[in-house]
Order: sequence, then C-alpha cells, then structure tokens
Amino acid sequence: MPDPAITTRLSGNPVPDLPLHDLAGFAHRWVDAGGTRLHAVEGGRSNGGPTVVLLAGFPQTWWAWRKVMPTLADRYHVIAIDLPGQGHSERPDGSYDTHTVAAYVHAAVRALGVPSYWLAAHDIGAWVAFSLALEYESQLHGVALVDAGIPGITLPDAVPLDPERAWKTWHFAFHLVPGLPETLLTGREHEYVGWFLKAKALSPAAFDDAEIEQYAAALAADGGLRASLAYYRDAAASARGNHAALDRQHLTLPVLGISSSHGSIPDMASSLRPWADNAAGVVVPDAGHFVPDEQPGAVAAALVDFIARGD
Repeated sequence: MPDPAITTRLSGNPVPDLPLHDLAGFAHRWVDAGGTRLHAVEGGRSNGGPTVVLLAGFPQTWWAWRKVMPTLADRYHVIAIDLPGQGHSERPDGSYDTHTVAAYVHAAVRALGVPSYWLAAHDIGAWVAFSLALEYESQLHGVALVDAGIPGITLPDAVPLDPERAWKTWHFAFHLVPGLPETLLTGREHEYVGWFLKAKALSPAAFDDAEIEQYAAALAADGGLRASLAYYRDAAASARGNHAALDRQHLTLPVLGISSSHGSIPDMASSLRPWADNAAGVVVPDAGHFVPDEQPGAVAAALVDFIARGD
C-alpha cells in the first residue's frame, strides 16, 4: 500500500468542494464500484492481517468510525467506505435499495484488492451490511451490526404514536413524504443533523459544533440530501430483497449484534437470531444510538473479540 502519510486526493473525487478530513495513518481512495465512484479511507496492516470494512449510517459519513479505526489498524487492514450519497462518494440517480447499494460496496472492496473481509456497520450502514451478507456470504468472514433495525426484518412497519417512543422513529415517515423534507431541510441541514446527534446520543456533549457542521455540510453537498432520503424511500424495496434472499437461505456466517444501554434496539442479537444461525450479542454501556462515537473503545474491543473468535 502507498505511504498512508501521503493523502491521495484523486481528480476522481465526485464532491471536490466538500472539505476533506484526514486521519493519521490512513489514506483517501476513490474507486470505481460498478460505475459509481465510492470514497474509501484505508490504513492499518495491509499485509498478512484480516481486512475489516466499516460502514456508517444517517446522518454521518466514514468519519463516524474515526475513533475506532486507529485501534483496529494496530491489528487489521481497515477500510471505511462512504456509502453512495455519503461524504465524498458519488450521489447516483436510481435505486438506493440496500441490495443495489451492497453491490456497489462489495465492488469497491474488490477494487481495492480485497478478496474476503470482516464487515462492521451502524444504522443505515447496517441495513446495507445485512443485505451484503445475504448476497456475498461466501466472501465474508463475519458481520457486526450496530444498533439498527433492518428493513423487512426488525424494522417496525409503523411509527409508534407513544411520545416516549415516537421521537426515536418519527423521521422514517417524514423522510418518505415526497418533496416535503427537501423543502423544509434545505438550508437547515445543520439544525437537523444537530438534533439527531444530540437527541440520540446519551450525552448531548458527545458531538461538538464542528462535528455537526461537518456532517451537515456532507448532507448539503451536491445531492447528499436527496441520496440520504432515498435510503428511507427505498426501504420497502430493501425489505422485499431481504425476504427474497432469506427464502433461499438463512445467514450461516458469524453475526455480532452490538446494542447499547440507551440505543434504539435493546437486544440486536435476539432480533437477528431468527435469520442468522450463528448470532451473538454484546451490549455497550453508557451509550445512546451513536455507539462508535460515544464508546469507541468498547466497540473496538467487541470487534477484536469477534474477529478473534471467528479466526
């Protein structure tokens, strides 16, 4: 691998006006993933160690894993990928159902020269990771899913009306309304992203204003809002794809469900066991929904243990 101290800023960056943030020991890459350019941040042990691929969710980018990546890099080859529409990845037209997006992600990993890998993902990233595992199980060693309901599997079909629960899921219905979110959110991305990060973290101090602005800028940049909403608008197609795949075969590879003490899904492992024959779970204390940001040491330790048991 080229010297990671030299950040690779290729002319193929599809979002050149968005500030690019560096992480010591890691390099930026852009790869052609089936006709869509995806942004990857790569570092760690490129020779001899397992590869760990990381995916983030809404309203974040690869940067959500920045506190976990250095610990993993001591042991593994680490690749954090911006999903289509996130960060510095292309915002293609067309479907954002998770099976379509999973094909892009898997193509990006293969383009980086990785034949098989471990996969860890949070929120919407976990939606994609579940579908990716269904389609490409033979090329994965295992998959870890962090605090996420999966479309058609564990994601509720209806938003609860009880205010004590509705605040966690109300946005699923809002994002589905044609045109309205774009009208209300354009120019107000900072306020919207700030609400998510502060309301759903256990401590509102988990994210500072600079981090909120970084994610908001990515959402506002060149089709980012459209693409982010598309994951929700195509969730029904994602659910149908998951059901069709599970009709053929359940997951047999190792699956780790990472929950948190104050997150969205109290027991990820139990929610996944009906569809995954080899599922285990861990609950991270003192964290809300954004577990990799709030408790990066615990998340890194859970992933290291999961990989060690798999190996």
